Amino acid sequence: MNPFRKTVVALLGGILLYAQADAQNITQQQQPFKGVVGKTLAESKEAWTNPIKAPAGAPNVVWILLDDVGFGATSTFGGVIRTPTFDSLANNGLRYTNFHTAAICAPTRAALLTGRNSHSVHEGGFSHVWSSFGFPGWDGRIPSDKGTIAEILRETGYNTFAVGKYGLTPDQDATDAGPFDRWPSGKGFDHFFGFLGSQTDQYKPDLVEDNAHVEPDGRHLNDQITDKAISFIGRQKKAAPDKPFFLYYSPGATHAPHQVAKKWSDGYKGKFDEGWDAFRGQVFANQKKQGIIPATTVLPERNPNIKAWNSLPADEKKLYARFMEVYAGYLTYTDHEVGRLVTYLKQIDQLDNTLIFVVIGDNGASKEGDLSGVIARSSAAALIQPLSEAEKLRNNLVEIDKIGEPEGTNANYPLGWAQAANTPFKYWKQDAHSEGGTRNPLIVFYPKGIKEKGGIRHQYGHVIDLLPTTLEFLGIPAPEQIRGIKQDAIQGTSLAYSFDNAKAPSRHTVQHYYIFGSRSIYKDGWKAAFAFKPSAAPTSSFASTISVANPEQNDWQLYNLNDDFNERIDLAKKHPQKLDELKALFEEQAQKYNLYPYITWDDVLKRRVLPLIKQDPAKAESKGEK
Repeated sequence: MNPFRKTVVALLGGILLYAQADAQNITQQQQPFKGVVGKTLAESKEAWTNPIKAPAGAPNVVWILLDDVGFGATSTFGGVIRTPTFDSLANNGLRYTNFHTAAICAPTRAALLTGRNSHSVHEGGFSHVWSSFGFPGWDGRIPSDKGTIAEILRETGYNTFAVGKYGLTPDQDATDAGPFDRWPSGKGFDHFFGFLGSQTDQYKPDLVEDNAHVEPDGRHLNDQITDKAISFIGRQKKAAPDKPFFLYYSPGATHAPHQVAKKWSDGYKGKFDEGWDAFRGQVFANQKKQGIIPATTVLPERNPNIKAWNSLPADEKKLYARFMEVYAGYLTYTDHEVGRLVTYLKQIDQLDNTLIFVVIGDNGASKEGDLSGVIARSSAAALIQPLSEAEKLRNNLVEIDKIGEPEGTNANYPLGWAQAANTPFKYWKQDAHSEGGTRNPLIVFYPKGIKEKGGIRHQYGHVIDLLPTTLEFLGIPAPEQIRGIKQDAIQGTSLAYSFDNAKAPSRHTVQHYYIFGSRSIYKDGWKAAFAFKPSAAPTSSFASTISVANPEQNDWQLYNLNDDFNERIDLAKKHPQKLDELKALFEEQAQKYNLYPYITWDDVLKRRVLPLIKQDPAKAESKGEK
């Protein structure tokens, strides 16, 4: 190449690089011009908009959020399901035993990504047509003044990637026509690969890459999203080795459908033949031994609508054990896929410079498998006129070989396993009044910055705390504006104070919860809880998953979690003044954070689900997904 041509190419390359950097900067924060513009170049003074760079040595950040995993499921927190990757991360980092979610997926995810309570970011329910309402706390549309962690980090020099479940795009916007401002790309992610809804078939997912739907390749979704995450990171590190990245890794696992290759589920053959009562006892003993729960904790009685395992006929035991074998294999396989990501980070010498948070579940274990489990998606007729438990059981026994297979399009274990997976708590997903619905384990891993390896932390935390924790640890202030839009205050409390101090008192002292009628309020170890009970008998199989779990009457309960880890002793009558104080605090929080109007499952059924079933039964089949 002759010298002149070489110079031209270099200049063009420089112009192109500048243009690319400036274009990216526009999506970040346009800097004000500080030069002088005269009539001629001689009278003018140039000023360049410099690309924003992260501080030298800034760590990569990985947030991992699993779906529908109970507190006592993983071996990392006393469970009997093998999760060696999570064990390793926790043994070289910290375990948090007093961390909380919103009790159901979309509110948890919206709160996590924004650092603000779910109703504050308009995600009191879901972004689906069947459960959103035209009120500020309920329309399912995260406002632009509630910026996400991805938006913040991208504006401070990070690349941002997301794979797996998003769950926050309104149904009306979730086509290839957009608009895309509430797709992941519109909320700060440079690249996305996964699905926009609440659940999807693991072998035939409703798959999206960036801003368009794409065809799945037939492999399990966990495999595909891990490959894509590794691809995103590898491509970025090749182009900009010193630039940090943020990865939000959010598999659909272990939400229904429970689908996994037999090599994983068959590894648990016979492991659950002794049933859910024995499972609970074993996990409870492990949790005490590991220091996960206080030594004084008492295991609650089995919930009254769950039968004793030893009272079940042999065919039911066989069926229910197979459900749990599949679930356990599904969870272990998910841990394996996270392990592939961790191994890759180690291979490219990035693991020691990566801050990893693992939230083991976006809510408690799922109660949506009913009493006898679910294998296939309900037909339109069953939505209108649900089958009896006896009919469901007969159908499941005929189709037992489909559990875990691609044909098991809605496979989910029965209710007895939900309580077992939530050991040592009483209830489960959707129950915002219960620790069983809201308490999920957290792992924090960062070899360079966490001195204690294998430490246990009992400070109170909530998903809104991860964003401020990340920002404080990185030394990044919460922005006043994002793309020119003034930002609302972050509502979470950083947990960074507890990284090096196991005995530090909790700084997150007040937290409310509300999911379609079920509610609670926490303050300084005390908790007032209200278990919503639908006013009428279920009118569909979707409704039956709501009412089956709550035997309590519609009365407030009061617990002192400092002395009663798993809410066994109701103190409402003993301390009525404390209960009134907390109920008043809940109302204050409700007004402050957009909880009004109090929309319940009754309202969802009457105003949304039943009209949808009557109008379009086929469409309704795909909407009862949580």
